[in-house]
Amino acid sequence: MALIIDPRIVKLTTRTEIDIKRNLPHAHLRRIGAWVFLDHFGPTAQVDGMVVAAHPHTGLQTVTWPFAGKVDHRDSIGSKQLIEPGQLNLMTAGRGIAHSEMSLVGPSSLHSVQLWVALPESVRNMEPSFEHVGEPPTFALQGLEAIVFIGSLGGVESPAKVFSPLVGAELRVTGSVTLPINKGWEHGVLVIEGSPLINGEQLEKDQLIFLPTGEQALEVSGDSKLLLIGGEPFDEPIVMWWNFIARTSEEIIEMRETWNARHERFGEVVDDVGGWIPAPELPNVTLRPRI
Repeated sequence: MALIIDPRIVKLTTRTEIDIKRNLPHAHLRRIGAWVFLDHFGPTAQVDGMVVAAHPHTGLQTVTWPFAGKVDHRDSIGSKQLIEPGQLNLMTAGRGIAHSEMSLVGPSSLHSVQLWVALPESVRNMEPSFEHVGEPPTFALQGLEAIVFIGSLGGVESPAKVFSPLVGAELRVTGSVTLPINKGWEHGVLVIEGSPLINGEQLEKDQLIFLPTGEQALEVSGDSKLLLIGGEPFDEPIVMWWNFIARTSEEIIEMRETWNARHERFGEVVDDVGGWIPAPELPNVTLRPRI
């Protein structure tokens, strides 16, 4: 049956006043396919903008999809990329990478989602990489305009590199629509704008509805902007702590110590932000893998 998730509010960093609405992970929903993390921030006025100093990642892909505003991405493999609405930034951390993000102050508000995709065991220690997709594919149905920024949906496929079957798409609904979806996949729909009826459930802005495997269609009534994510069930146990995804508590300890020692594993970020974010103290418990 469908599950509706309300977000919890967290601070982006101590260097900015931006509040984040986090729907994944949740106590009742750890993942949707290989999607394990979903942050939604804005729209918010750009006073000082978003400033996130250099920080590390392992074992995952970061997916950045903005609705408004511009963000400058820099990473430790030398990538420099300004991302604008309707464009995708995809960073594959693999064995380890560091990056920073800084929004450009301007007349526009800042409004975006950032998500993580867990990498399968077979590739989680691969060399890090970065790609930018400036014009993701689109398709339209009666009452629907869709941008498929990653994965595949509606007969179109994003050129972004993925390592498990999945989809990430922005949906703009006018009136009502029935969109066929892969019944072997799990799906989640986050309401960005509007108060639509989704598969018989009334949702409000910032709520996410989880659709388990077996659902064959997404039925939406009401003008709205939505974020659709989904994928084949990802059954590998993972340990996720801070910005790392691993398989054991021991790996997490090593990743934390390596980052805080400024080891070459993560490289150096050259940017206009300056500084770096040290990993926090670990909890006094053994971190257990979860499915």
